[in-house]
Amino acid sequence: MLISNMEVVPGKRIVRHLGMVQGSTVRAKHAGRDIMASFKNIFGGELKGYTELLNESRNEAIDRLKRQAEALGANAVLNVRFSTSSIAAGASEIFVYGTAVEVEDR
Repeated sequence: MLISNMEVVPGKRIVRHLGMVQGSTVRAKHAGRDIMASFKNIFGGELKGYTELLNESRNEAIDRLKRQAEALGANAVLNVRFSTSSIAAGASEIFVYGTAVEVEDR
């Protein structure tokens, strides 16, 4: 499955437009990560626990987007965008969306 933030893919021709697809996940912070983050706030540095959490969340949302696109018969999702929002105290959503299409080589 080709995933791209471009509207078109050089060398590929869109033969079928299948509509918008999306994937999302809502994740809560982990108490252990919060403790480590509080130390980093004092001393500075990357919050690796949160970076890992965001990577896991982004990958889960993309997997859900791909599954939805595959169910429609797509072999590509174009114009992909990400959005985040706070759902509750300590919980956030990562939302990914794009246009499911069928492309062929030119």
